[in-house]
Amino acid sequence: MAHHKSAKKRILQTAKRTERNRYYRTRIKNITKAVHEAVDAADMTAAQEAFKVANKQIHSLVSKGFIKKTTAARKVSRLHKMVNKIEAA
Repeated sequence: MAHHKSAKKRILQTAKRTERNRYYRTRIKNITKAVHEAVDAADMTAAQEAFKVANKQIHSLVSKGFIKKTTAARKVSRLHKMVNKIEAA
């Protein structure tokens, strides 16, 4: 257990940050899962809508500093490729 005031503060800050990061990680997984499910169902309109949401949400996490710009670009690019495969088929 922490004895210094600053150490106690760091424990609280870490707990808050961990909870926030867990929420964002789960959010990314759920967003990408929605796109995957729409693609698996071969539903073009649902896939495009899910992709729009995913693109916006993932890039908003970049502005918050949660993920890097290149990581977001990679994730969005992969999702976009999946959506385009339905369109081609």
